[in-house]
Amino acid sequence: MPTLVTVKTLRLKTVDAYVAFDFDCPTSAGGTRLAADVTERESQLLARAMTYKFAVLGQRVAGAKAGVRATRDERADAMRRYCDEIRSLVDARTFLTGADLGTSEADFASLRGDGAGSHPVLQVVEGVVFEDVVTGFGVAVAAEEAVGSLEGKAVAVEGFGKVGGAVAREVVRRGGRMVAVSTIAGCIHDKLGLDVEALWQARADHGDDFVRHLSLPVAPPAVLFDVDADVLVPGARTGTIDDRRARALRPSAVVPAANVPYTKAGLDVLRERGIAAHGDFVCNAGGVLGYESDATATPGEVLAGVELRIRGLVRAAADHPQGPFVGACAMAERFLGSWLDPEALPDGPPLA
Repeated sequence: MPTLVTVKTLRLKTVDAYVAFDFDCPTSAGGTRLAADVTERESQLLARAMTYKFAVLGQRVAGAKAGVRATRDERADAMRRYCDEIRSLVDARTFLTGADLGTSEADFASLRGDGAGSHPVLQVVEGVVFEDVVTGFGVAVAAEEAVGSLEGKAVAVEGFGKVGGAVAREVVRRGGRMVAVSTIAGCIHDKLGLDVEALWQARADHGDDFVRHLSLPVAPPAVLFDVDADVLVPGARTGTIDDRRARALRPSAVVPAANVPYTKAGLDVLRERGIAAHGDFVCNAGGVLGYESDATATPGEVLAGVELRIRGLVRAAADHPQGPFVGACAMAERFLGSWLDPEALPDGPPLA
């Protein structure tokens, strides 16, 4: 397991939460995750992934990630306390943060100045914050680039939430079939293809439990990884693809929506089996790329820019003889080495 020596963790005092900073830098950035079981280690791994994401995009920003330990019933009070305590860091631009698993952009309203929500990626489009749409769009673009075309291809998505739902919609728009999706409530599967718009509506009505309201057999969530699909999109927590699971997977490409889905052993097994394991910090970079767009850009212009960049990054990483994940890490590490002193470099890639 990577030691993550350079990561420093700030434990908060008024709420059960911590902020992991990957290395010393004037500005660090990354989302805030809320879950009853989120760990300091998970936050550290996610901070490392953010460092690599910023690096492949050529941004001199350090990765960071926050974890708030709270239940659904405790969420409102926990997020209020959290925002109050990190306000000085946000005001100083020492730590820039936003929504992640378990949180929404509305949770950070007290930290945003006037006009902060005017950027295109923070607008609500079809009931979803556009940042989530852009992230899911980018994952679908990465999948298409990874397998050449999505036309007729079978895709399985873990975690049908805001981002996973956006992935599914874009996959179908590009001719693919969504053959399986999962939430914490279970997995549903149809080899002929699921009705993605029906899934969206059901999720709006029932939340993660929507899989039980579609007149389809519901299997345990982990069954998603056993489905016969051309592309697998891990979209939940860290370390889901370990060596045991990697030996059983059947896709030709793994294209993550979630950060740090691989363990080192899992990645090694995928490489041995000839399954292309793509870098999570490349595939899900659409949201960060969206913020590079001009504030006057239209949604179409934002998406066009994201598609161009992600296609180029996936293509460049895939040329590496040890596979696309190693290729993506090499690109990130070259950039980090161009502006950090050797002793300040992160000590290894983002692997669980």
